[in-house]
Amino acid sequence: QVQLVESGGGLVQAGGSLRLSCAASGRTFRLYAMAWFRQTPGKEREFVAALTWTSSPTYADSVKGRYTISRDNAKNTVYLQMNSLKPEDTAVYYCTIASSPFDSGYGSWGSWGQGTQVTVSS
Repeated sequence: QVQLVESGGGLVQAGGSLRLSCAASGRTFRLYAMAWFRQTPGKEREFVAALTWTSSPTYADSVKGRYTISRDNAKNTVYLQMNSLKPEDTAVYYCTIASSPFDSGYGSWGSWGQGTQVTVSS
């Protein structure tokens, strides 16, 4: 079982920034794609961003130009830099890791962390 721990959430005013971190353990990190999702109570979990093992990013249309996903393989950590935050960005943010290494696991997500709350005030 891969262990994922998200951190960095908090309260921020609209227009502000946060950087989320997700520390991974339990498998070889550098060869796996990673992704961020978010969820609001009563709504389905929503895709936010993903990063291949070669650091090619994909973003949801709602966050393009504002969010940046990156990874530091030396620290087994993936980041989500969130700029120009809006109230609609309020959610619990979760990270996940691909179920298999290289490209084969991309889009097939395995373990999930506990999430970190992001709240953006008007």
